[in-house]
Amino acid sequence: MKQILVKKNIFQSNDDIANENRKILSKKGIFTINMLGSPGAGKTSVLEQIIKSLKNEISMAVIEGDLYTAKDAERIESHGINVIQVNTGGACHLDASMVKEAMDNIGVEGLDFLIIENVGNLVCPASYDLSEDIKITVLSITEGNDKPLKYPSMFQKSEVLIVNKVDLLEHTNFSMDELYKDIKSLNENMKIFEVSCSTGEGIEELSKFLKDSIEEKRRKL
Repeated sequence: MKQILVKKNIFQSNDDIANENRKILSKKGIFTINMLGSPGAGKTSVLEQIIKSLKNEISMAVIEGDLYTAKDAERIESHGINVIQVNTGGACHLDASMVKEAMDNIGVEGLDFLIIENVGNLVCPASYDLSEDIKITVLSITEGNDKPLKYPSMFQKSEVLIVNKVDLLEHTNFSMDELYKDIKSLNENMKIFEVSCSTGEGIEELSKFLKDSIEEKRRKL
């Protein structure tokens, strides 16, 4: 596993670099997701389940964002997946220049699927284009169902919501009805998956959605 602390290019805007990255990814037919969510939402656990479901069928790599450590990247690497750790040195999000350097280091030739796991934060990551095809936000039952209205930008800009840890629902005051109502008021086209990494609930449906999206992009080459 490679680990890099990238230096930002101050002479180009994030969107300029993101557009350059997108051209490369589109030319190679690589479906790319930007996975977002709070610390503790279970992004890495969901990612591990996706990897288990798809790694024998899909060529994939992971760019793992974190403030300082490589703990999540080490978890991903244990599944036999090519992964590169990007430490932001305290910045609360990844940006396109960081993704560019990670792409250069990890090598994207022959990939079908690139997963960017962003730094755990529900605010600033939503504002940065990372050349992704879709943004996916992970929200855990233990966080409460009030998060979409408290942090609307994240949910307005994401195409997919993964509601994680649904096996804990009966032990909380989380209201799934209120969550759906709030999500639809912010983003009526958002696709929602209810999953549990402990029981496996919803993982097959989520993996099928991703596989279909990957194959659709490959067909456009």
